[in-house]
Amino acid sequence: MSLSSLIEENRVTPVIIREAAILDAPAMARVHVDTWRTTYPGIVPDDVLAGLSYARSEKIWADILSTGGDPQFNYVAEADGGEIVGIASGGPERADTAGYDGELYGIYVLKKAQGAGIGRQLTEATARRLKERGFTSMLVWVLRDNHPARGFYEKLGGVYVTEKEITIGGATLIEVAYGWPDVAHLWDTRSR
Repeated sequence: MSLSSLIEENRVTPVIIREAAILDAPAMARVHVDTWRTTYPGIVPDDVLAGLSYARSEKIWADILSTGGDPQFNYVAEADGGEIVGIASGGPERADTAGYDGELYGIYVLKKAQGAGIGRQLTEATARRLKERGFTSMLVWVLRDNHPARGFYEKLGGVYVTEKEITIGGATLIEVAYGWPDVAHLWDTRSR
């Protein structure tokens, strides 16, 4: 059964969530660039989206993956046929936000695969890895105007923590942090 038919039937897509390897860099770049282009029109400047490059993104991912995964770790969601349809990264919290020691740095799921449980699976994998590394809490930063992502984190039990201004392509935007004071609570998100 194809990915699109599983999504149409509103079933959770069977994917393999695994640690990313250096050979995944081209596919991770595709997911990263494509999700920015489908998620952020009208939110980030058009020239930023037009300037995204698979080659540049691939180099960034290859550099990240070649460092051995410390302190950052990376996951991919691999669908039927080996296609990578989602990625996630996590590690120590980077902004010294009080009460949070771990962070979901980013999560990207191709538009065609959204709504099929893949984002939840990637978030849970990240939370589990943080717990294994001794972190007790997790937060994620999301652009304030990215309402679908904000709703996703709220559905997973994320609570508003704070917000800050950032600059992307010369535009001042607001990022909102959602947090989970106890990462173990993410294990049971299927009931939400």
